[in-house]
Amino acid sequence: METTKPLTQELLDQHLPQVLEHFKKQGKSLELAILNQPIKVKENEMILEVMGHVQEERAHSMRQELMTLIRNLTGAGKFQLSLEVKEEIETAKNKLYTSSDKFNYLLEKHPALNEFRKKFGLETDF
Repeated sequence: METTKPLTQELLDQHLPQVLEHFKKQGKSLELAILNQPIKVKENEMILEVMGHVQEERAHSMRQELMTLIRNLTGAGKFQLSLEVKEEIETAKNKLYTSSDKFNYLLEKHPALNEFRKKFGLETDF
């Protein structure tokens, strides 16, 4: 018997702990990381948020298992699964490539470091 029950946010939220437990028992930590991010349901479409290329590939590989599991748990009929790729924003300040960059970053965080350098005559010529 084909069910035509629509997938709703409330229905998904109600059964999400069981979905998480399923992947946890299998030791699938990358899948759990994806499922622990916000999941939205809009008009019979389940939208997973993924961070970067690695999670996007993993989400594609788990797609069929996840959809089957959700259909079995919720009794929902046909629904779509789509991905929303969120890129991590990297600032130039986070990139410390050279030893000088690293030292200057530490000087900003710990001004006393410059005093130690002078007091002990430490050379910082990188």
